[in-house]
Amino acid sequence: MSDFKYFKKSDFDCQETGENRMEDEFIHKLDHLRSACGWAFIVTSGYRDPSHSVEIKKPSGGGSHTKGIAADIKVTNGKQRHEIIKHAMAMGFTGIGIAKTFVHVDMREDTPVVWTY
Repeated sequence: MSDFKYFKKSDFDCQETGENRMEDEFIHKLDHLRSACGWAFIVTSGYRDPSHSVEIKKPSGGGSHTKGIAADIKVTNGKQRHEIIKHAMAMGFTGIGIAKTFVHVDMREDTPVVWTY
């Protein structure tokens, strides 16, 4: 069992199946991001089973959530979005998605990318 500073592995359970195949290394990296930002993170989506309704619609058959290397973090304002993005980029997160109510961060192995929803 791994020791995470701010998270429990169950914080990342798939919302539809309860499965959880999160990579410990990713959660440790998210711990560092949370520490750098200085406020509690609420994970709105962590691991997603390949059968999850969002993932089965993807042409590739699943994204970084299905690999256990992604999380969506709830945000309530632009300052929080900015802090997460700034620190995530500095820490080497390679996928960053920006939405009104959350910021997606991941550790994809292909080309780094930033997008909006």
